[in-house]
Amino acid sequence: MSTSFPQLMLEHARQRPHAPALREKEYGIWQTTTWSQLAELVAALAGGLAQAGLQRGQHVIVVGENRPRLYASMLAAQVLGAIPVPLYQDAAAAEFVFPINNAEVGFAVVEDQEQVDKLLELRPQCPELSRIWYDDPRGLRNYAEPGLESLDKLIESGRAHVAKHPGWFDERMQAVRPDDVAALFFTSGTTGNPKGVVHTHLTLIDRGRAGANFDKLTATEEVLAYLPPAWIGQNIFSYSQWLVCGYVVNCPESANTVMIDMKEIGPTYYFAPPRVFEGLLTTVMIRMEDAGAIKRWLFQRFMEVARRVGPARMDGKPLSLGDRVLYALGNLVIYGPLRNTLGMSRVRVAYTAGEAIGPDLFVFYRAIGINLKQLYGSTETAVFVCLQPDHEVKADTVGVPIEGVELKVLDSGEILVRSPGLLKGYYKNPEATAEVLTADGWYRTGDAGFLDAGGHLKIIDRAKDVGRLASGAMFAPKYVENKLKFFPFIKEAVAFGDKRDRVCAFINIDFEAVGNWAERRNLPYAGYNDLAAKPEVLELVRECVEKVNADLSQDERLAGGQISRFLVLHKELDADDGELTRTRKVRRGAIAEKYGVLVDALYAGRSSQFIETQVKFEDGRSGMVSADLKIIDAKTFTPVRRAA
Repeated sequence: MSTSFPQLMLEHARQRPHAPALREKEYGIWQTTTWSQLAELVAALAGGLAQAGLQRGQHVIVVGENRPRLYASMLAAQVLGAIPVPLYQDAAAAEFVFPINNAEVGFAVVEDQEQVDKLLELRPQCPELSRIWYDDPRGLRNYAEPGLESLDKLIESGRAHVAKHPGWFDERMQAVRPDDVAALFFTSGTTGNPKGVVHTHLTLIDRGRAGANFDKLTATEEVLAYLPPAWIGQNIFSYSQWLVCGYVVNCPESANTVMIDMKEIGPTYYFAPPRVFEGLLTTVMIRMEDAGAIKRWLFQRFMEVARRVGPARMDGKPLSLGDRVLYALGNLVIYGPLRNTLGMSRVRVAYTAGEAIGPDLFVFYRAIGINLKQLYGSTETAVFVCLQPDHEVKADTVGVPIEGVELKVLDSGEILVRSPGLLKGYYKNPEATAEVLTADGWYRTGDAGFLDAGGHLKIIDRAKDVGRLASGAMFAPKYVENKLKFFPFIKEAVAFGDKRDRVCAFINIDFEAVGNWAERRNLPYAGYNDLAAKPEVLELVRECVEKVNADLSQDERLAGGQISRFLVLHKELDADDGELTRTRKVRRGAIAEKYGVLVDALYAGRSSQFIETQVKFEDGRSGMVSADLKIIDAKTFTPVRRAA
């Protein structure tokens, strides 16, 4: 059994040389790279990198969208015993400085001019960064920077090196060991500098294989790789499991063509965070609002059938003849065309992770015949800890521990994990490593939760974020925030309440969904700031908040966390403004500090508060946005007492 990623690749090239390994859409046409072509490309790139001086144990950053030649560059680095470090392509140049200097990076492989410009800008701060290779030459013809070259040149020199030294590539391949470091992933920490998570070939391959065995994945799967490769979720699905299973990874032309490309490819194995599923559903609902009366009526009637019958059908439960006939008819006129519109006609297994997904959203996809499931894991665990088995899918859990995983829940509620997929450590950070890895091999996840009677794991919040109100009632901010985000009109939420007398919240509306809602009501608006301040929109959000409060009142443990007051922010929370991580997790501490005047206003009982905030635009310019924000009181409900 192959024990490293380059060896897995070579095994596929020997056994299935002409089978497609990767596809990339270029100028509207899908270009295929076979396994034998990939092996040849990796050998040339490895030769070129060796010629350039890349040594065993050194780091090379890889920055860009999912591209076959960037994947091949990662494999080539691993052939040499070097360590690829994928970074987020949408990060600002300043965000690269810490990872590059922390990992002492001298070599970079990037996608295009945008990434080249970022690296050239920060060269004075990163003195060791000497060589940069780019995949896409557009716009780079007249660049004459020292150490800057195209990947074509690197491949050319590598081919000459491999031809001159027969047997060299095979020798290097054999030298790669399972416990060699395979990759370094920088987590987008919600506080402080990111931490570099060190993973070996063994940890990543073991978890990739365990996940593949769980869902019976084969070489016939089709995967669409459209999320950042720097995120371990995308990396495990389109790199680790790709090389374990030998299926086809398809790289879209751009972020704007993902939906079109998805329909053309028809993936069978699909992965997306909840925000993607939310966005798809929002688009569907907006289109249905604009449809004719008959179509809307049909959609509503058959969705009622789907919600009643679909989940039970997905779980393999028996259905009456009448329900089977009704569902089959609905599949013909509504569900089938809807799956096709979403590009999910062939999806056999779909996963979501990273954040909680709303029960209604979850049920919608399963109701129309998409096998959407949840998983639990993190960068430090190589993703796969708990997965939901087919026919045992629950909206409020994240599944059962899979092959090789042990779970332990401490009295504090914190979940500990032991598995072959655990990180080797945090790079150059023994203190942080000691904080999360115990002497007997357990990893402290930092998440709070419990195992239900069926052995399924339920996550409540981050353990450090679970607090207490002044009354002593439990306060789980993320749990409250996720409940708010289950509504299509709410994009982000930040809840406050630890050690305070009540819970208050900041809310971001979903500009597209609320904009469409406003247009249908002939409500004019001039942009996000204007729309967010409309009394009708504030009333819409208040209704959502009060529904969440009613829901929280049903849970004895969390009923005290109902939201008393809220405001709708005048701008969208943004990673470029330091308010979200690159994986769109809320930086709660940074937000509380930045908008301290708004937090004070919420708790001081004021009815409004003026705020002026500096923002960064997409083109790099800065500006100011200001508003007089209305503060809204929300109705709270008496907690429901359960009978003993």
